[in-house]
Amino acid sequence: MNRFLALLVMALVLSGCKSTKDSMDTSLVTPEKKNPSQFVIAFGSCNKHDLANRFWDDIVKINPDVWIWGGDNIYADTDNMAKLRSLYALQEKVDHYAELLKNVEVIGTWDDHDYGVNDGGADFSERDGSQQAFLDFMAVPNDSPRRDREGVYTAHDYTVGDKSIKVLVLDTRFFRTGLTEDPDPNKRYRPNDYGEGTLLGKAQWQWLENELARSKADFNVIVSSIQFLSSEHTFEKWANFPHEVDRMKKLIVESGAKGVIFLSGDRHISEFSKVDMTGLSYPLIDFTSSGLTHSYTNFSGEPNTYRVGEVVATTSFGLVTLDLEAHTAFFQMMDEKDVLQAIMQQY
Repeated sequence: MNRFLALLVMALVLSGCKSTKDSMDTSLVTPEKKNPSQFVIAFGSCNKHDLANRFWDDIVKINPDVWIWGGDNIYADTDNMAKLRSLYALQEKVDHYAELLKNVEVIGTWDDHDYGVNDGGADFSERDGSQQAFLDFMAVPNDSPRRDREGVYTAHDYTVGDKSIKVLVLDTRFFRTGLTEDPDPNKRYRPNDYGEGTLLGKAQWQWLENELARSKADFNVIVSSIQFLSSEHTFEKWANFPHEVDRMKKLIVESGAKGVIFLSGDRHISEFSKVDMTGLSYPLIDFTSSGLTHSYTNFSGEPNTYRVGEVVATTSFGLVTLDLEAHTAFFQMMDEKDVLQAIMQQY
């Protein structure tokens, strides 16, 4: 009970909206508890097929409307496409994940280790072959236009009654230009000079701008394999391309898109980041969920101006329950049976 009350107080304080115990039930979501106005997203990242994943059976029981891969869906790190495909095939046979595939729509993006090279970008020699292997893993039809387009970015549209959700899956690998190494041996990267390089590339930016500008969705969920808001650590992040961060923020405001939410992975930690932006009627939230089979167990802290709550450095997966009538999003970091942290936001 004390754990429940702590989560409830945290969620109420952070939500900026009134709520009740009934609407803030922090127990595991189940089909029986889901109401007709809700859309449930389960997502996660950093998954090794040969390590125990404690969560697939729980996710199957939740029966979300969609499962979203946030990247590093397998760990291949190879330019051998036969090896890459063999690892995808092994993941498809993992207990309970195979069951999930039969019952829940699976979508998502890649990150560096399933792309083929650690911290890899546009200079990866096998990116075209890796794209086709990834699209096979995502069961994209052979005649889909995605097969002939560079990059794995795409949009998915869902309806709940007369309301709608748009999920915009980004590709932060295929077009990403070089990173700037930090001269400090204890750090990885520092931001590029302003205006130098690109994360999404020209074609993907144009696509994203068109999608957001014409979106009538009540929620627009942007899936990015790397963190959008957390900007002070020295690993991969949007902030390594500061001009791209500014471009994204400007796009979100000027598009008038409703309920924009970021889902991210990569870090082997889970955290909520939140910022108020001029011109936006709701705060922007980046929910990082990582990892599924292994985590940053030696995590000892790092700054994040936008962090809400505490970092979770144990394995977990993420749940996002969108209520299309109440215009709320309920974000939960999940262990096998427990909610590790939760926040609610009114939109």
